[in-house]
Order: sequence, then structure tokens, then C-alpha cells
Amino acid sequence: MAKKAQKSKTTERDVHRVPMRDFSQSLPMALLRAREAVMRQFRPSLRKHDLTEQQWRILRALAAVDAIEVTELAHLAFLLGPSLSRILRDLEARGLVTRKLVERDQRRSMLSIAPKGLRLIGQVAPHSEAIYAEIAQRYGARKLGELQKMLGELEVSLTGLGPVDEA
Repeated sequence: MAKKAQKSKTTERDVHRVPMRDFSQSLPMALLRAREAVMRQFRPSLRKHDLTEQQWRILRALAAVDAIEVTELAHLAFLLGPSLSRILRDLEARGLVTRKLVERDQRRSMLSIAPKGLRLIGQVAPHSEAIYAEIAQRYGARKLGELQKMLGELEVSLTGLGPVDEA
């Protein structure tokens, strides 16, 4: 009798009808699963170079600009301010990033990648490109290009779309 009660309890708990798409069809979850699958390929290389994913994003973002303000970098690298501040302290201590105060406003600072940071990117880049090549080979270079294009289009199409008004 106890087994029968337990079985019906499990069934009640496991089968909930909710007025939304199935969890397996959730776009945010699909994107997170895909991101995790991709990052699983890159993490060993980053670890080998004593870098976290967030540190690598910052270095890559800084390598693409001459100098950038902290708030702009946070936006560009998709990091929250407090996390970025902590990561920047570490990167500065390692000599990978430089910070200069803005002359006209001493509260603001500009960040740049240091020569040592560029050298580190130069060391990681061949491994990173090899991983990209492996992903392209396994998934298909054309499909990968299409995916990147579609993700860019999705981002642009949702830009400016605020949260749905719940009222």
C-alpha cells in the first residue's frame, strides 16, 4: 500500500500542466545549453593559461579597442560592475591591463590592454582558433556562420524590446 501511495505522489508531482511551452523548448535554456557546450571546449585552454572565462572576455574586449571606460567595458563584456571591478584588480595586478584616470574627471578611468596582456592573447589565440576550427568541422562551417548571423539578428531584433508589461 505504501508503494502505491508513493507512486501516485510522484505522478502528481511530476506532471504539471502549465500554460506555456515545454521546458525543453525554452529559448533561454536552449541558449544556455549551447553556451555551456561551447564553453566546455574552451575552458581547458583558458585554465592552462590561468584565465577565467570572464578574464578572457575582458582581455578580448580590450584588445579590440585603444581604451575604454569601465562602464562601457562592463556593457561590452556583459559583466556586472562589482564583478568587473574584482576581475580588473586581478588583471591589473598581473600586469595584463592598465588603467589611467581621465584628466577632466578624476572619478573616471580608461582601461587598456597592456603589452603583457597582448602577449598572453597571442599565446591563447592559436589554441582558441584550433577550437573554433574543430567546432566548425564538427558542426559545419556554413551552419556555424549562419548560426552566428541568426544570433546577431535575434539580438538586434530584441534590442529596445523592454520587459513585457505584466499589467
